[in-house]
Amino acid sequence: MPPETAAPALADTPPSPAPDPPRAPANPYLRLLATPGARAFTAGNLLARLPMGMFSVSAVIMIAGAHGSYALAGAVTATGLAATAVVAPWTARLVDRYGQARIAVPATAVAALGSLALVLCVHYGAPVWTLFAAYAATATTPNTGGMSRARWAHLHRGDAAALHTANSFEQAADELCFMLGPVLAASLCGALFPEAGTLTGAVLLMTGVLLFAAQRATEPPVAPRTPAASPLRTPGIPALLAVFLATGAVFGAMEVVSIAHAGGAILALQAGGSCVAGLLYGSLRPAAAVGRRLLLCLTGMTVLMSLPLIAAATTGSLLVLAGCLLLAGAATAPTMVTGMTLIQRLTPPAQLNEGMTLAVTALLGGIAAGSAAGGWTVENAGTVTGYAAPMCAAALALAVAAVGTRRA
Repeated sequence: MPPETAAPALADTPPSPAPDPPRAPANPYLRLLATPGARAFTAGNLLARLPMGMFSVSAVIMIAGAHGSYALAGAVTATGLAATAVVAPWTARLVDRYGQARIAVPATAVAALGSLALVLCVHYGAPVWTLFAAYAATATTPNTGGMSRARWAHLHRGDAAALHTANSFEQAADELCFMLGPVLAASLCGALFPEAGTLTGAVLLMTGVLLFAAQRATEPPVAPRTPAASPLRTPGIPALLAVFLATGAVFGAMEVVSIAHAGGAILALQAGGSCVAGLLYGSLRPAAAVGRRLLLCLTGMTVLMSLPLIAAATTGSLLVLAGCLLLAGAATAPTMVTGMTLIQRLTPPAQLNEGMTLAVTALLGGIAAGSAAGGWTVENAGTVTGYAAPMCAAALALAVAAVGTRRA
């Protein structure tokens, strides 16, 4: 058959159908973790973040057991917190300037050596001043949660819904680590030996950061070096940091008052409520006006923080108080997620790690201030009245946000 007579037959053959593109998972968290490389850096980051809830508890158990003084143990951990407030923003600035892997690994190594030095000083009865110096060295620990959020911001830049889910996921991870960390630390110190919690935390931190830093494909590129001013000079950031400071006071006051009133185990309910609320919040479609959303979250937190006070003042039931703490915790994660979203939106991209670390530093400072205020209130007015301290701190955060973030 001549070739020209075969051509029509070929033309009549129907083309094979194109394969259907793979469907994206319906669950927003599954879609988030389906991002190439996301599971690998998330696993390393969670491993590195777990010790954040272990170190202070481990240090208190270890130092108080060796020296018989909780006052000394508290002073050492407070010194470490103060050192972190000073050093952490500088570490984050170096991360922004030179990249996560180049800075996080050596900074974590210094912190791990500080933890090891603390163990040796306690075990061998070194002078008391060495405890302060060793624990202060752990202040170089990088803000692993901030670095993870920076990766999500890089991978999903321009996608507000994905960033909202990512921030909610990271906040839930924070709550989970701070809920499990102290339990793990106390269990290790009690079941093995007093130094076990600190040693395990140092190993987990170093291993997690190495795994996280090895995921270079998802690491945000280093921005061009510019003589940009500190994020503290960015409009809206100082007011947001004040909100984080007051929100930290809510956490610190609630912790001290609840321990004094009912013991520390009941605090897990607040953290659990916050974790669940954070995951639910991340599955919702975020409103466009982030500033207005923050005001709504802070209003809810202020209202819900009144529930433990009402329960303690009107009933002697720990079961009722436990339920109120669970509900009170439900407002904290959405507040933190929305506040961190605003930080990401207002901070220049080249300074994102520094901006988020400043927020965490403000939060830690607020926790310290809230702990002191809650302790003073309990000491002078009783544990029932003490529950007014976190409610007042939440109201202060709402007032600051209403005045300072109205344009966000």
